[in-house]
Amino acid sequence: MADLIFYNKVVSLDSRIHHDLRVNPQGGYAFAAKTNSVPVVGIEFADTSREYPIAFVKAQGGVFLPVALLGLREDENLFVDGEGRWDARYIPAFVRRYPFVPAEAEQGEVVICIDEAAACLNREEGEPLFAGDQPSAYLQNMLNLMREYQAHAQRSQEFCKHLQENDLLVESNAQAQLPDGTAFNLSGLFVVDEKRLLALDKEKVHALFAQGELGLIYAHLMSLGNLQRLVEKLGTRLQG
Repeated sequence: MADLIFYNKVVSLDSRIHHDLRVNPQGGYAFAAKTNSVPVVGIEFADTSREYPIAFVKAQGGVFLPVALLGLREDENLFVDGEGRWDARYIPAFVRRYPFVPAEAEQGEVVICIDEAAACLNREEGEPLFAGDQPSAYLQNMLNLMREYQAHAQRSQEFCKHLQENDLLVESNAQAQLPDGTAFNLSGLFVVDEKRLLALDKEKVHALFAQGELGLIYAHLMSLGNLQRLVEKLGTRLQG
């Protein structure tokens, strides 16, 4: 199962237990207010790069994972305000799928789970999860989203593997500084080294291009300019 940030009570979705459960789609994003990064997958890079910096973090087993940076401080998402509203044109799929999450059961089967502690769940109003013992149209759309996400997550793992094989990832030594002089060291983040990328031989560059990964690399590099946006948003929040 994916890193369960902002999930608290995850159980398998069961029509017998959850037959009358509903989701309030207008429940807001307060659940993600203390999350300063979320995983993203390759198909999201174009949209994500217009809003957030994309970096890579080292996960369990030494594998790398692409993430959208949402804040500069621990436990702070600069895109969620005090009313639980998300201030950006694009919201990562990892966030949009909440309160659902796929989990891999025995023999590789994917099981859909739900956070029973989610504030958006109730039994009075909102979108029903089931129509009888079958998934509702709303739930079916969420199931489709998660299946697509899982497929793209696997492709993103291959992308990160290729970055490692080509020795393109380096630890970032970036710093962010507020107008008042307060500095933040962005440690534990990895970025593509553009000099190493330009030094690759033609065969390796062509392989990245043929796999659709060269565009992802440049979307990542372009997204790093959004670090300044995080600095500005934090400065505004501290002043307010």
